Amino acid sequence: MKEFLRNESARLKSMEFFVQVIVESWHLLMEASVYVLFGMVAAGLLRVFLNPNSVAKHLGRGRFTSVFKAAFLGIPVPLCSCGVLPAAVSLKKQGANSGATTAFLIATPESGVDSIAITYALLGPIMAVIRPVAAFLTATAAGIAENLLDRKSQGRFPVVDLSCPVDSCCDGKECSPEEHMRHHGFFQKIGFGLKYAFSEVWGDMAGWFLVGMLLAGIITVLIPDRLFTAYLGSGIYSMLIMLLISTPLYICATASTPIAAAMILKGVSPGAALVFLLAGPATNITSLTVLLGVLGKRATVIYMCTIAISAICFGLAVDRIYLFLGTSLKATVIQGSEMVPAWIQFAGAVLLLLLSVKPVWRTIKGAFTRKQQEVSGSKSSPPSEAFPAVGEEKDRSQGVSCSVSG
Repeated sequence: MKEFLRNESARLKSMEFFVQVIVESWHLLMEASVYVLFGMVAAGLLRVFLNPNSVAKHLGRGRFTSVFKAAFLGIPVPLCSCGVLPAAVSLKKQGANSGATTAFLIATPESGVDSIAITYALLGPIMAVIRPVAAFLTATAAGIAENLLDRKSQGRFPVVDLSCPVDSCCDGKECSPEEHMRHHGFFQKIGFGLKYAFSEVWGDMAGWFLVGMLLAGIITVLIPDRLFTAYLGSGIYSMLIMLLISTPLYICATASTPIAAAMILKGVSPGAALVFLLAGPATNITSLTVLLGVLGKRATVIYMCTIAISAICFGLAVDRIYLFLGTSLKATVIQGSEMVPAWIQFAGAVLLLLLSVKPVWRTIKGAFTRKQQEVSGSKSSPPSEAFPAVGEEKDRSQGVSCSVSG
C-alpha cells in the first residue's frame, strides 16, 4: 500500500510539473506570437524585394566596404546559425571575400527582423536596439580582421545570380532590367512573399522555436531563483559561464529570446542574458564544423574569438547602462505582455501552432525515416557504400544549395 501511494504521489508530481511547464510555455508563446508573425511577414517581403544573391557583387572587393555591406545585409535576414550556412556558401562561391562571408555568418544568426521584434516584446526597447548593434559591430570586427589577414580573396570579380526571386521564370540576363522588373506585379510579389513566410520561413524555424519555448517553460518551473542569482547574477564570471553554456547549443535568435527572458526573471543580469543572445545563435558544433571546411582554421578562430570577446564586452557595457539608467530589465520582461491585447495574443499563438503542425510532423517523420535507413543500411550496405571516400564526402558537404530568404 505504501509503495502504491509513493508511486501515485510521484506520478501526480510529474503530471503537475508537466502542466506547469505547458502553462508557462503557453504564456510565453502568447506574448511572443504577434511579434513573431510580424517578423515572418517582413522576412517574406525581404525574399522578393531583397535577394542576397543579387547583392553578392558588392561583397567581393574591398577589405572594409564589403564587410560593412555584408554585416548590414545580414542584420535583417532571419536565419539561424545552420540555416545561414547555405547562403554564406553561395555568397562565397559567387565571389564574396572571406571577410564579407565571415561578417554575414555572424550578423545573420545573431539578429533578424523576427528576433528584433520578439526582443522588443519580451526584453524591451533597450535590448531591442543593443542586440542588432552588437551583432553588427561584432560581425564588422571579425570580417575586417579576416580580410586584413587574408589577401587571397581580394581582386576577384563575383558572378551574380540575377534570376527572378519569385519563381525563377528568367535568369535576369536575357532580358533588360526594366522587363525583368515587370515580370510580376507588386501584389503578386506580396502574395508570394507571404506564402514563403508562412511556409518555408516558419517551416525552417518552427521546431526549434517551439523547443525554445518548452525550454523556457522548464527553466521557469524547474530552476530555483536563488541558483541563477548566486551563479549567474552579474559580473564577468557569470558571463564566462553563460558563454560556455551557449557556445555548443543549436538555437536560433528568435528561440533564444524567450529563454533569455526566463533567465532574467530568475535573476540573470541583462549583460549575462545578452552574452547568451549573441553567442548562442551564432555558434554550435555543426556550424563550426562547416565553417572549418568553408573558410579554414584561421577564419574559424577569428570567428570564435571575436564573438566571445565582443559578447563579454557588450555584456559588461549593458549591465552598466541599466545600472546608470536605474532600469530593471526584469520589470520590463514582466510588463511586456501588456503591450498587446490578450485576445490578439491568443489568436496569434493559435495561428503559430496551426502553422507548426505540418513542419513539425515533417521533421519527426524525416527523423524516423533516416533512422530506419541508417539501421537497414548498416545491415545490408557494403563498406564502400556505408562509408564514402573522403573526397566524395567533401564534395557532398560542399555542394550546398542556397534556398534562403533574402
